[in-house]
Amino acid sequence: MHDPQVVARLRADLDGAGFGVDQLAEVLGTVATAALGREQVLPAVRAARAAGPEPAAVLARLFILGDTVTEDEAGRALPRTGVDRAQHGGLLTINDRGQVRGAVDLRPIDTPHGAFYLAADLGEATTGRAVERDHVLGVGGASRTLAELTVRRPVRRALDLGTGSGVQALNIAPFADQVVATDLSARALTFARFNAALNGVELDLREGSMLEPVTGERFDLVVSNPPFVITPRESGLTEYTYRDGGRRGDDLVRALITGVADVLAPGGIAQLLGNWEVHEGEGLFDRIQQWLADSGLDGWVIQRESADPAEYAETWLRDGGITPDRDRLAWDKGYAAWLADFEARGVTAVGFGYITLHKPNIPDGAASPPQPWHRVEEVTGTLPGAHTGGLWPAIADTLTAKDALARLSDTELAGHALTVATDVTEERHYRPGSADPEVIVLRQGGGFGRTVRADTALAAVVGTCDGDLTVAQIAAGVAALTGLERDAVLDSVLPDVRGLVTDGLLRLPRR
Repeated sequence: MHDPQVVARLRADLDGAGFGVDQLAEVLGTVATAALGREQVLPAVRAARAAGPEPAAVLARLFILGDTVTEDEAGRALPRTGVDRAQHGGLLTINDRGQVRGAVDLRPIDTPHGAFYLAADLGEATTGRAVERDHVLGVGGASRTLAELTVRRPVRRALDLGTGSGVQALNIAPFADQVVATDLSARALTFARFNAALNGVELDLREGSMLEPVTGERFDLVVSNPPFVITPRESGLTEYTYRDGGRRGDDLVRALITGVADVLAPGGIAQLLGNWEVHEGEGLFDRIQQWLADSGLDGWVIQRESADPAEYAETWLRDGGITPDRDRLAWDKGYAAWLADFEARGVTAVGFGYITLHKPNIPDGAASPPQPWHRVEEVTGTLPGAHTGGLWPAIADTLTAKDALARLSDTELAGHALTVATDVTEERHYRPGSADPEVIVLRQGGGFGRTVRADTALAAVVGTCDGDLTVAQIAAGVAALTGLERDAVLDSVLPDVRGLVTDGLLRLPRR
């Protein structure tokens, strides 16, 4: 897989075939493309076969759909690489009947930060078999999510922990001067090295567990889709390199959150996905809030899902290819092991979500914030920003806003002229015949789609924030209309104004 000439020829063939996300969607059609997103390959196989010798369709059959093609078809789709070179390079296999099949999963990937090709091991959907213990995963829902979350700002040094096939490293390479990527699996690094070469990207790849290969170094951005799955130890269950971190419970995620400060440069950001346990007698976020406190960093946790022990066991048994229909004995044994492990440790639920950590860059001579900024919340449902270029702009804006607000007293904040973000709308709900609204809601159209219930005073202040008048001046006008004291209006609205600025519904003036 590492012959530079083969890699260069393969890249030329993929480009020449128009082997891109949009092209494949056009070749396969909307129904087959949607089914493929659900890991159902049959509609796409039928559509690709119907497309005949179209190179993009043949490449899809070879490298995405697990189908076989003739040597002649493969040769026409890979004219520069050639079937023999591709076979010797570990990209294709040929059976004794002359049928050619892809030996790797190779597909075009689109992320908010760019497009690239990605090779990984073939998945269960195409092979019909459970994956091996050392399976190297391609792009999945979690990796796409992290790509959408990753703040896209130019950085000098970036780090991808647990890189796998290199998805996140390739995602951040366009805006990082240097990308270091680590993984415990030498096999995963083999794929990452191939993918870097195929996409013309230079990566500094290092073998080792999580932060160990970068001890003493500093990075401006750290990303990780770590092996966060909570798998019972000593249970006899297969542990997969790509998902099982080899530690008890959620210790791996805890260690990452509490230890990443050691490699973050001032101003640096770490973004990761993770699972965390809720133990009997604990609040929903007690455990992860303690981790944030132990990290010494500013931290923001967004829980997207929560599963009870039975739901969690079912999810990851199926992910490993174990179902009650396929192997009832293995299903029952694995299910019992998970439930016993959770019960023994008092686990009542497992959360999943997004974790953003930030080391504020405090200028020399400036006063440090009195305490780190921590925010832990549950946000469920569809997020508008996920369909409008990714969630990273909203995350970046919140980090900028929380730093700016930390430097402003209430009096100083009241002296700023704010503006309403362009995606914010206001809804008013009236009871029939009423002259005054019963409910006023401020709604964010992008980002995290926040909705904020406002009283009359707050709605009036927000509605007048056009960048001309300060909050104090607007409050004085509201006071004159309502017969209240200006300071009473300010005391009422300023905490909410801070929240609206943090969430991006209101904007501070640009410096």
